Amino acid sequence: MSTFLVEIVTPERKVYAETATMVSVKGIAGELGILPNHIPLVTPLRIAPVSIKRDGKVDVLAVGGGFIEVRKDKVVILAESAELANEIDVNRAQAAKQRAEERLAVKRDEVDFKRAELALQRATNRINVTER
Repeated sequence: MSTFLVEIVTPERKVYAETATMVSVKGIAGELGILPNHIPLVTPLRIAPVSIKRDGKVDVLAVGGGFIEVRKDKVVILAESAELANEIDVNRAQAAKQRAEERLAVKRDEVDFKRAELALQRATNRINVTER
């Protein structure tokens, strides 16, 4: 089976660089499954897990938005944040989720509401990745 390189990069570091057979992401327009020799593509990503199939196993990362660029032999994800499941502090994610839910319950101005909503999505994504 043919493979391609997958790199996930954040502003701080290169989080992931492995050869894979498939990548699944959630783009703005819906879910995408990337296989070798996929048509070139660039699209924004949602706050969601990214699944990477390689060598008979699946790596799952919590990605906090960004972009995916698909080339013939390489997939690059430029993410605002990205963490492997084993790097996630579940207690910290649970606390962040609780804080975000409390802020959403208060409903102040529109900016605070949007920030709390995004914080809740990021925390929920991190928790879901650790449970896989």
